[in-house]
This record gives sequence, structure tokens and C-alpha cells, in this order.
Amino acid sequence: MTALVLALLAGAVVGLALGGLGGGGSVLAVPALIYLLGFSPAAATTASLVIVAVTSVTALVAHAREGNVRWRTGGLFAAAGLVPAALGGALAGRLPEAVLTGAFAVIAAVVAVRMLRPAKADDGAAEAGAEAGAEEVRPGRPGAAAGAGAGLGAVTGVLGVGGGFLVVPTLTGTLGLRMRAAVGTSLLVISVNALAALATRSGTAEGLDWGLIAPFAGAAVLGAWDGKRLAGKVPAETLRKVFAWGLAAVAAVMLVDAVWWGAW
Repeated sequence: MTALVLALLAGAVVGLALGGLGGGGSVLAVPALIYLLGFSPAAATTASLVIVAVTSVTALVAHAREGNVRWRTGGLFAAAGLVPAALGGALAGRLPEAVLTGAFAVIAAVVAVRMLRPAKADDGAAEAGAEAGAEEVRPGRPGAAAGAGAGLGAVTGVLGVGGGFLVVPTLTGTLGLRMRAAVGTSLLVISVNALAALATRSGTAEGLDWGLIAPFAGAAVLGAWDGKRLAGKVPAETLRKVFAWGLAAVAAVMLVDAVWWGAW
């Protein structure tokens, strides 16, 4: 199987996860780039940022047309993550490969655990509120939101993940956005963070294989549309569990890999 076919298949899976689950799918991009396409961890995180930026901006346009983006709230949240994202992007190129792989394995495990946890009652209330068209559930806490925004920016910059699994709960729980608005607004935050991190990685972009990254990103964008249709046919809980267990297995492999290479 050629590298191009693998890139298309991997991108389609990432897109399906993003479209079907609303977040978390970009976490699969880095391990796919490393283990299927032969990228180094540093190159994979940079390439993942490109893929995350393309898919997030594309999805953001669609959500903006539907009125699901809270621009002021998202802009303030993203602003808190700009500097950490840029610094994280600059730091990533200087970290040992074993450290990058191990850190990513931890993040992937955290995402898997979060997705396996039962949905909270607040989430259901938020979803119901979204159908009613309301925007807020409770007053926001700007300090906590700024801290979460900075933390998300750092994670995006260093590891090349979108971070929707972190930003959506913060927007709903801390800032009180309804679920639909939180998903749309999270795409604004992710897009800004990914672009900020990429700006500091310009030196690492020269050696990337764009012949694989471009079809990967294109397949992810197209797969996201199919993922939305899939979400309407398969129970969300089933999708979440399948994805979570698969991600947990990926995290275990990457952790073993990090420990192995770290030992050498």
C-alpha cells in the first residue's frame, strides 16, 4: 500500500472522528503521521498543526454560517493562548523525540479517559438549551477561562493537537455557552492557536512532505462531512466508546515507544 493511499485513509479516519464526535479526532493525526507515514515526532506535530488549521478553519466557516460562533468570547479565549501557543511551537523543535512521544501518549490517554466517562447531566441540559437557542447557562469566570485558554495554547503549540476535547468543556462549564455554540466557538480558538504555533515553526516546515500532508488534510475535511452523517445513524455513545478504546491502544503503543527510545 503506497504512502499516498495511507495518507488518504488516515485523513478520512481523522475527519470521520472529528465530524462524528465534534472533537478529539485530531489526536489521531500525530500517531498516523509517525507510524503510518514515517514522520519524525517533531515533523508529525508540525504537519498535524497544518491539518488541524485546515480542518478547523473549514469547519469554522460552516458553523459561522449557522450562527454557532461567539466571536467575542472565542476571541478573548484565543487571545489568552496566543503567546503559549507560539512559545510551545518554538519549544517543540528542541525537545527530544522520546519526550514528545511520551507527552503525546499522555494527552491521548487523557482524551480516551474523558471520552469513556459517562456524560454529565449538565451536558444534556446544555444540549437541550442549544435547541432552544439560548447562549449561556451560567455566568462565566474570566480568570479560569484565561488560564484554560493559555493551557490549551501551550498544548496545541507543543503537541500539534487541536484541543477541542479541552476547550469545549471549558466553554460550557466555565463560560456557560450552550453545547452547539461551544463547538462552533472552539473551532475559532483552535484555528487561532494552530496558526500561532505554525508561525513559530516556519523553520521546521521546509522538510515536510507536502505530497502527503495535502491529501491527508483534504481527506480529513471531506471525512468530517461524512462523520456528521454517520453521527445521525450511529448512537453517539457507541461512536465515543469505539474511538476512545482505539485511542487508548494508540496511547499505550506510543508510551511503550517513548520508554523504549528513551532508554536508548
